[in-house]
Amino acid sequence: MDINWEEIHQHAIAAMKKAYAPYSNFPVGVAALVNDGRIVEGCNVENASYGVGLCAECGLVSNLATSGGGKLIAIVCVGGDSNFLAPCGRCRQLLFEHGGPEALLMTPEGPQKMSAMLPWAFGPEDLK
Repeated sequence: MDINWEEIHQHAIAAMKKAYAPYSNFPVGVAALVNDGRIVEGCNVENASYGVGLCAECGLVSNLATSGGGKLIAIVCVGGDSNFLAPCGRCRQLLFEHGGPEALLMTPEGPQKMSAMLPWAFGPEDLK
């Protein structure tokens, strides 16, 4: 499958602009190409009770599930400056769960496999 990184990046920027981040003032957007060709998005949604805020990747995975499921192929995460942003460990785990070790995450150095972004990841196969 061909990956149009610029298109995914633009979707991530559009998602970031919808973020609800009044406490941190750190909007985050993420977009991903799914194995069926569609692009899903997510943005962070903060809460006055800081611990219950939702990361952008949570929204992305929810969007993936509610729009038909599938497997993440290529992912772009951006901050408020529209530059590539590395997801936190928790969010890398979410992306790994729904993209697997071969899913690609765009970094300032270029696309990296999730297996490199989350080495020794725990996945569904570990529950067998």
